[in-house]
This record gives sequence, C-alpha cells and structure tokens, in this order.
Amino acid sequence: MLVSAEEMLTKAKQGKYAVGQFNINNLEWTKSILLTAQELNSPVILGVSEGAGKYMCGYKTVVGMVNGMLEELNITVPVALHLDHGSYEGAKACIEAGFSSIMFDGSHYPIEENVEKTRELVGICKEKGISIEAEVGSIGGEEDGVIGAGECADPEECKMIADLGVTMLAAGIGNIHGAYPENWAGLSFETLDAVQQKTGEMPLVLHGGTGIPDDMIKKAISLGVSKINVNTECQWAFQKATRKYIEDGKDLEGKGFDPRKLLAPGAEAIKATVKEKMELFGSVGKA
Repeated sequence: MLVSAEEMLTKAKQGKYAVGQFNINNLEWTKSILLTAQELNSPVILGVSEGAGKYMCGYKTVVGMVNGMLEELNITVPVALHLDHGSYEGAKACIEAGFSSIMFDGSHYPIEENVEKTRELVGICKEKGISIEAEVGSIGGEEDGVIGAGECADPEECKMIADLGVTMLAAGIGNIHGAYPENWAGLSFETLDAVQQKTGEMPLVLHGGTGIPDDMIKKAISLGVSKINVNTECQWAFQKATRKYIEDGKDLEGKGFDPRKLLAPGAEAIKATVKEKMELFGSVGKA
C-alpha cells in the first residue's frame, strides 16, 4: 500500500542518501519504476504533475492504477504517490483522491500568502497522515508551461515555511527543470548550506535532477538533500530507445507494431535510467 514519504526521507537524511522521485506519465512509466525499485530494494516516490494527472484521466485513475500495480506486482518496498508542483486546488484534489504525499508550490505567491496556504494544507495532511512538500524560490526551466530562471531561495523564508511543519522543503539553489543551458552557473552550495543551517533536520528536495553532474548531486546529498526529482532523463531514454526500434524497422517485422512490443524498449530504457539514478543517490538496499 502507498505510504507517506516522511519515514523514507527521515531515514535518507540520517543515512546521507537521497530517495528519487521519478515522474510517471503512463502505465509503462509506472510499471518500469516500480519494478526497478523492487529489484533494487529501494524506496521510491512516484511524482505526478497536474498536467500528467490530467493526461492520465484524473487523479483517481492514477491512484487506482498505482494501487493495482502494488498489489499485482507484489511490491513490498515503500512507495509514495506524490503530487509534483501542485496548486492549492490540485493539492486538495489529490488528498481527496488518495495520494499519500503532495507538494504545494506557493513559490510564486508573496511569502505571506505562501505561508498561509501552506499552513492550512499542513493541517489537513497531518490529520490524514500524508507528507507535504513546500517550495521557496522558484525552480528554473519550464514546468507545465511556467518558466522560471532558477532563483536562489532566501534562507530566512525557508525557515518560515519549514517551521509550519512541512515534511520536506524544495529550495531553489540555481537548479532548473529540463536541459541545462551551456552558460549554467551550477548549483549554489552556499545557498543550500545556509538553508540547511536554518532548517536543521528537515529533508531538502532538489528539483530538476536531469543533467546535474554526479559530483554536484553527491555534494548536494552531503549538504542535506534527501529527495531528488527526475523526469526529463526518463523521457529522453524512452524516446531514444523508441526511435531506435522504429529506425531499425522492428515495428515492421512480424507483430512489431503491437504496442506491447513497440513500447517495450522504451520501458526497458526507463528501468536502466532509474537504476542508474538509484545507485547514484545511494538508495539501493535501503527499503
């Protein structure tokens, strides 16, 4: 059954490793990620953006599919189903639908409003045993049509939000979603360190995990990052494997056009990417 992300992230913070949040887009994505987590005995967080939730026919459909898979695939590792970059309304809808974790992204509101809305959602989540992630300082790049430049969060504001009792905090440290531009300045470890000083035991979240060099990822984990989000990299792996299958004419051989065959190489590529990330993050064998 689905669990809140609280316990897995508390353990990760203490053990100096990170749990991966891998965004899901359909059945293949979900199945590949769950099977890999089980095989590597790693806890995992399935992320669902509001756009992907809509694409998969709504949050109840997603909850039904994930719960069904946990049972049918005999998944025994801890799995949290998490709303990624949720609006206030989206967060409430996911709580209602049966998600075990939500993110309320109030980073674009004035800090007072971010605090007020986060406080209310923390109350609801505590009552229901759901974990909640909040964000301070917007993450750059494009996320569901919203483009940010990769700001650095104000450590004082981070403390204000952390003190509301959120489970985990996403603080902008110059990271962005999607591909990193050539002139990217790298992560601001100075900001991360200052945020960690102010928030203490709170697990910190690194968004935009695709394309950050491995040594930076490891350093971020050593400075208190306990959850790292990966999405674009799995999409690239899927696209590359699918393109190769079609370019090699495999879809024209026998029943190669059958979607189960057509999507299989992409699904395998997602598994390989997830495995690579779990090894890098240090979550293998930590379930």
